[in-house]
Amino acid sequence: MLYPWIFFNIFAIGVLVLDFYVSRRRAISSPGNALIRCAVWFALAIAFAGWVFFWQGRQVAIEFATGYLVELSLSVDNLFIFLVIFRYFAVPDEHQHRVLFWGILGALVMRGIFIVAGIGLIQRFHWIFYLLGAFLIYSGIRLGLAGEHQIDPANNWAVRAFRRVMPVAADYHGSSFFVRGSQGGRALYATPLLIVLVVIETTDLLFAVDSIPAVMAITLNAFIVYASNVFAIISLRSLFFAVSGLMKVFRFLHYGLALLLILMGLKMIAENYLKVSTLVMLATIAAILLISIVASLTKTRTTE
Repeated sequence: MLYPWIFFNIFAIGVLVLDFYVSRRRAISSPGNALIRCAVWFALAIAFAGWVFFWQGRQVAIEFATGYLVELSLSVDNLFIFLVIFRYFAVPDEHQHRVLFWGILGALVMRGIFIVAGIGLIQRFHWIFYLLGAFLIYSGIRLGLAGEHQIDPANNWAVRAFRRVMPVAADYHGSSFFVRGSQGGRALYATPLLIVLVVIETTDLLFAVDSIPAVMAITLNAFIVYASNVFAIISLRSLFFAVSGLMKVFRFLHYGLALLLILMGLKMIAENYLKVSTLVMLATIAAILLISIVASLTKTRTTE
């Protein structure tokens, strides 16, 4: 049925646009306002889970809640990278929310295509499911050993390709992504703000390769996978401003995320031999995240 997809996307884009225009009038970058917005997004996710419960039953609602928690947890990694990108390109604070808005909107489109295509391939070629499981285990081990995902904005392949086809202005021009040449010239230049957006989009696509298969380990219901991704992504902008100053505090969180990826990969590979209920997975994921956060906070206090 297309109706749930249509109505859900109208809802998601509507609340995202509303949040964008509200944030232009208020200081979204302040931690207090950002935390309030995070609470609103979380409440909307809970309300959606309740709607799914009455629409498709308890099991599907638990699958959404688990997928949402997994996606939201893995999205924390994005926040670290966003901070690196903004600092590298020296993006003014007042323009960061605009880049994140368009980055999130682009991510919704790309992830929707990725999810529908990926689940279609899995249903046709089931061996891809095991291949994704092995990839998640590899990604988890890599994340645990490396400490965090690494990114070099200057060597981003999309930026290099973009610079070959379009000239880039030397300075920012307010919140504009494009600007005309100096002295009334007709040449159209991209501003550094558009370059930042390109880096954000391509980086999110790379993260989606990890996070979407992790949710697919919980359910192959395309709508639930997509909805859990959307609710996690649309809260990223508020979450970024809420915790950007506290990111170094969560020094053990990447170990928890690494373990989460490995468990999701093992679940995919052992799907035909070991059945684990979604409720058990939800409790396990919550416990891993809680232990990682508590350990991080405890370590921070002992080193002060």
